[in-house]
Amino acid sequence: MPRVFERSWAQRMTDRNMLGFWFMLPAAAFLILFLVYPLGLGIWLSFTDARIGRGGVFVGLENYEWILGDSKFQLAVFNTLFYTFVASVLKFAIGLYLAILLNNHLPFKAFIRAIILVPFIVPTVLSAIAFWWIFDPQFSVLSWGLRKWGLISGNIDFLGDPWNARLSVIFANVWRGVPFIAITLLAGLQTVSPSLYEAATLDGASKWQMFRHVTYPILTPIIAVVMTFSVLFTFTDFQLIKVLTNGGPAGTTELMATMSYNTAILGGRIGEGAAISTAMIPFLLGAIMISWFGLQRRKWQQGSDNND
Repeated sequence: MPRVFERSWAQRMTDRNMLGFWFMLPAAAFLILFLVYPLGLGIWLSFTDARIGRGGVFVGLENYEWILGDSKFQLAVFNTLFYTFVASVLKFAIGLYLAILLNNHLPFKAFIRAIILVPFIVPTVLSAIAFWWIFDPQFSVLSWGLRKWGLISGNIDFLGDPWNARLSVIFANVWRGVPFIAITLLAGLQTVSPSLYEAATLDGASKWQMFRHVTYPILTPIIAVVMTFSVLFTFTDFQLIKVLTNGGPAGTTELMATMSYNTAILGGRIGEGAAISTAMIPFLLGAIMISWFGLQRRKWQQGSDNND
């Protein structure tokens, strides 16, 4: 029996599927420990009345009933969706434009690429502090520059006015997120064969037609992936809002992520904060599903049809 067991074990260890399982096991354990377990614990806490310093008891859907009827939560949902939609659209448009621009022959192209990456490399908190100074109501460099040019007569209250604050945090998020999209799409553009553009030029295609019928179809899978990540990162943004406005003024820049933190950690109501965090999951799954189903309807990668 021992020899049979050893022979069977040796065969298992040389099997490709088993080798793949053993190589994936450390990563799976890491994900379970740091992702699956916290997610499951958060969902469980959302059904309890847990507070900081004491455990909670099961209360069913009471926390969800509370947040659904809370006007602050409703405002946070609107802020989060508005913030995510506008910022994601702007990041995609600017990032795609920069990617196409950098894909052309430009002087000092390598240096320009490095400069574009700077906003993405700088820590989020440092970026938020810099923008907090830029948007300062008294010492704003933007207000100072506009006054020097004679475009305004007084300082702009960037972070004190509700809509100014919303647009200001969106501007800061776009500044940070554009490099990720631009560099990723640039990498995709460089995989497009020049012969396709040459053939389109011989057929008399305009630049817009070449983009629509050559560039865009090839970039579609990359766009779907990069925009999915962009939406997820923007929807769950925390550091930028927390440092720049802390949800103010009067909750007009409060996102679901910051509201969850303020409720659970600062307010001590762990169960209610966990319910707010858990309420973000359907939105995130929806973004992922839209991307996935969109890819299933397109023919890409060796001309295969994913609908088959």
